[in-house]
Order: sequence, then C-alpha cells, then structure tokens
Amino acid sequence: MSIHKRIAEIGREAWDACAASAGNPFVSYDFLDCLEEAGCAVERTGWGPQHLSVADADGRTAAVLPLYLKSHSQGEYIFDHAWADAWERAGGSYYPKLLSAAPFTPATGQRFLVRADVDAEEACSRLLGGALTMCERYGVSGFHVNFLTEAEWRWAGDQGLGQREGQQFHWVNRGYADFDAFLADLSSGRRKTIRRERRDAAADLEIHALTGADLTEEHWDAFFAFYMDTGSRKWGRPYLNRRFFSLLGERMADRVLLVMARRHGRWIAGALNLIGEDTLFGRNWGCVEDVPFLHFELCYYQAIQWAIDHGLKRVEAGAQGEHKIARGYLPSPVYSAHYISDPRFRAAVMDFLANERAQVEERMEWLEEGYSPFKTAG
Repeated sequence: MSIHKRIAEIGREAWDACAASAGNPFVSYDFLDCLEEAGCAVERTGWGPQHLSVADADGRTAAVLPLYLKSHSQGEYIFDHAWADAWERAGGSYYPKLLSAAPFTPATGQRFLVRADVDAEEACSRLLGGALTMCERYGVSGFHVNFLTEAEWRWAGDQGLGQREGQQFHWVNRGYADFDAFLADLSSGRRKTIRRERRDAAADLEIHALTGADLTEEHWDAFFAFYMDTGSRKWGRPYLNRRFFSLLGERMADRVLLVMARRHGRWIAGALNLIGEDTLFGRNWGCVEDVPFLHFELCYYQAIQWAIDHGLKRVEAGAQGEHKIARGYLPSPVYSAHYISDPRFRAAVMDFLANERAQVEERMEWLEEGYSPFKTAG
C-alpha cells in the first residue's frame, strides 16, 4: 500500500486504468487533479489528499482509493455534524477524519477503483485495510466513504462498516423518444404545468446547451459569476475557484454540459452538468437575473431533454429539493459507509444508522406514493 499527497504522484494512466470501469467523471484523474491543481481540494482548504494505491505482483498500480484527511465536514453533503458535536462534548476530537469521496460532489459513483484484470474482492479488501490502518496510525476519529455505489455499500456493511442511507431525487429514462414522450407519461395537470413553466422561462431568452469545443473562456467567466452569486447567498463560502473551471474546460470539455441562458447578448444564468457513461450529473447553478421558472428549465428540463436526445439512462440533479418530484425526479437512495475508531461511539452510531435507514426508506416510499407526477408511480 502507498499513500500519495497528490494524485499526480500516481499519474493519469495508472489512475484511469483503475477508474475506467466506473464510467463516472468525478473519480477520473482529470477531475480530481483539476481540484488539486486549482487549490480547491488541498491541505489548506481542509481537503488534504491521502490517496491510496495498491500494486500487483509486477509492481503496477492495481487499485486506487480517492482519500482525503479532512479538518471539517464542509463540502461533503453527507451530514455528520451531530456526530462531531457529540464527540467533542465527550471530550474527544472528531477532526481530523479520513474521507473517501469526490470533493464537493454529491453524486453516486465507485470509490474503490480496481483495474479490470485484477481480482476486485482482494484489491478492495487491501484498500479498506489500508484506510483502517491509516486511522490507527494517524489517530483519527474514523474513515468515511460518501456516495458509494449500492454494491460497494453492501460490501462495506459486510466488512463491518456502518451503513447510512440518504435520499436524492433522480430522473429515470423509460425509453422516451423525445421530451413530449416523457410528458405523455405524466398526469395531465403536470404536463400543462411543465409546458407553461418552459414557455414562461424561455420567453425572450436564448438557451444554449454547450459541450466540447463550443465551450469558451467567455462562458466560464459568465458561469463563475453565477456560481459565486449563488454560493454567496446560500452558503457563504463557494468551494470552487475560477481556475478550476478553466482547467475543467481544458481537460474535460467533452464530459461537460453547460446550459446557458442569454438575453440581448448578455449571459444571465447557467447550469453545469457532467456527463457520465449512462448518467447526466447536475452540479451547479447560478444567475444574475431572476426569471420565473428559469432554474427549473436550465437545471431539470434541459437536462431531461439532453439525456433523452443522447440516450442516457438517468439524470442525477444533486442534493435535496422535494420540488424536483413534480418535475419527474423521484426519490432515490444514496449511500455512505462509516468506520468509527472508538468502540463505544461506534456502537452508538451503528444504532443511530439502523433507525435512520428505516425512516429514510419509509419517507421515500411515502413521497413517491403520494406525490409522483406519473400516471402510475414508479
């Protein structure tokens, strides 16, 4: 096992050979390296890279785990502040902690990344063993894995980690030929509402779905202004800087979908998505002019339309937002796994998680049954 303070120490070829099967842009070498090179996910921001790698018998990188030494819980979207408060009240220190995640990204994807020709079970076990060894060596409060896949989540539970379940709202492509076919699957009331929202949002605006070579620094300048405005109003501390977006455009333009709205030659709003193998991931939104329903149009309806046109199976629209249900995004589980170093606190957290899982599953069922916009729920 090796620990790397920069993903560049592992290298693009070795990392992506392990990440290729994930089909997820957020665990690609380029995305994670952009965050590090731009100074967004680095020690001074509380995201100290500690990436793990294990080698095969020939010394080649066989598996990797994106891993960070965290001095806070910001930018994670799996909320453990109550655990930190309880730990502190008991006289301990919850931070630092070890976290495997795609920084600032509430999107499901593989975390234990294994080269295709390597035994996955053995490699994952070595990565997990390495992370738990680091907990002991560093004296940290625990090891956490956020937004891992369901298969990894179940495997982690079998290894003794606590299993946490949360909720997002995702859109699923049921083989629609076009956006009208999707609307036909909804109740008549919802069809009328969505058509009206789209019409009102787009009035007097040009809407552009940009990817690949169509993306320019002009677009990133405008979008960064939107991003900063939204971040300042909602959270007070935007996580990403202007340099990151330029790097993203340079290295991952073909995996970026930037939906932008313009009025009279001036960009006024935008939504950033990343394109996965079969999923479109909605990430950030912002505007400098308030237009009714424009958020729904750029973030939800344009994403659905683009996914249908390009044969994608799913749209993940990010964290929170029960208002998404009425736009065709139904409750969907998301997963995290947790190892707590202190045995007494670990037992308390495990009890909490068991109760929380039951509540989350009950609420998802209630929301879908009671509020689904589809003619037949599901």
